[in-house]
Amino acid sequence: MILNYLNLAVQIGTVETASSTQIKIINKQENLNSLELSNTLKKQVFTAFEKETDQVFLNYSEQTQILAIATQKDLEDWRALGGNVTALLQSNKIDNATISEIEGTAEQKRAFLEGLILSSYNFDKYLKEKQSFKISVTISDSAISAQSLKELQSITTSVGMVRSMVNEPLNKLNALSFASLAKEMAEKFRFETKVLHQEEIKSLKMGGLLGVNQGSVTPATFNIFTHKPANAVNEKPLVLVGKGVMFDTGGYSVKVGGNMVGMKSDMAGGAAVLGTVAALAMNEVPYYVIGLVPATDNMISGNALVVDDIITMMDGTTVEVLNTDAEGRLVLADALTYAKKFSPELVIDMATLTGASVAITGSFGVAMAGNTQENMNKLMIAGDTVYERLVQLPFWKEYDKLLKSNVADLKNIGGPIGGATTAAKFLEHFTDYPWIHLDIAGASYLDSKSSDYKQQGATAVGVRLMYQFIQNQLAQKV
Repeated sequence: MILNYLNLAVQIGTVETASSTQIKIINKQENLNSLELSNTLKKQVFTAFEKETDQVFLNYSEQTQILAIATQKDLEDWRALGGNVTALLQSNKIDNATISEIEGTAEQKRAFLEGLILSSYNFDKYLKEKQSFKISVTISDSAISAQSLKELQSITTSVGMVRSMVNEPLNKLNALSFASLAKEMAEKFRFETKVLHQEEIKSLKMGGLLGVNQGSVTPATFNIFTHKPANAVNEKPLVLVGKGVMFDTGGYSVKVGGNMVGMKSDMAGGAAVLGTVAALAMNEVPYYVIGLVPATDNMISGNALVVDDIITMMDGTTVEVLNTDAEGRLVLADALTYAKKFSPELVIDMATLTGASVAITGSFGVAMAGNTQENMNKLMIAGDTVYERLVQLPFWKEYDKLLKSNVADLKNIGGPIGGATTAAKFLEHFTDYPWIHLDIAGASYLDSKSSDYKQQGATAVGVRLMYQFIQNQLAQKV
């Protein structure tokens, strides 16, 4: 079973214990009057309020206190504040703390705790000397309800597991072991998983998935996750499709100049789909959701695809392969075709698809395209809430012409311009339902540790976004 590697646990209980450190979250300057502060610390704290700068301070009084000064209203600032509190706990080796109250709205309180928990992630699995430092935080039931805390814990657990999946190297997690892991998670968290193996994939004529896989020694899998509670409010499912390229060499269009480093993260979309379904199942969310993850690696061998090859996709479309490093769209296309069998209310795919999207968003957001503006608007609202922000790509019909081939129905790249859009246009060809494409290439993996609750490596982008979107959908349907 994959671990979440979260090293801070929050539980509701009695907080009046002299042996633990008090964490006080203060968002009004006048509330400082009841605290015993040294003159130096008092000056620093008041300056934080005056300059409207969120800061954390260690206060040694009768009982050790951590003062978290919250001057901002944005939820992301509250998450960052939580992350900074965890950093202070870790740096001072404080393993036991209490929170009696959090000044702020219910949403701000939850965001603070979210940052507190997520910032404790540390993937030290393969280190001989472990770096993890376990922290226990007890919080009063006046600060957060038991139900809200349970939901938050389930979401952060899923985020931690997805980070760990993406951080695992190929020699530890490939297409077959990903399928086995999904089955373990399904049994533990109570959702259904079905895995199609090579012969079944061949019988479905998934030429995109098989084509990318033909250079690999590990056979492909096609993973189907189903969360269908009896009280689901939607008859037709929301289908989530995730790119599951477990490692991408680029194939014979090989990645050069060090660009192959970190390509274990090319399955981040697939991991996010699995994590989202797990979070929904853990919280028994009454929404019918299906996850589809085509899984393979993209390798070089005597059997691998080469440039100029023509493959036939599941729906019969022929594709001229002009770049074997544009493989993600090939495996996703078959999954999007497979999604038609469910008559979905909406399909959303998540994929580390293009470097072109990274040039647009950097690591700060996600590029989006689709054929349903209403749902894209709703998704943008959810993205703003969890700070997994979306930017909409131009999606004009002129881009379709760039994918026309002289020898096949389509070619798999559109040339040097509009790469993120032409990749999405390629996928659109295989849809006949409401559909949104999310290119998460920039936001899925960080080269360095952020200063707040985000860690170096995998981010699990997409999990909190999808969960929030579904919650918003649920609220509209109930």
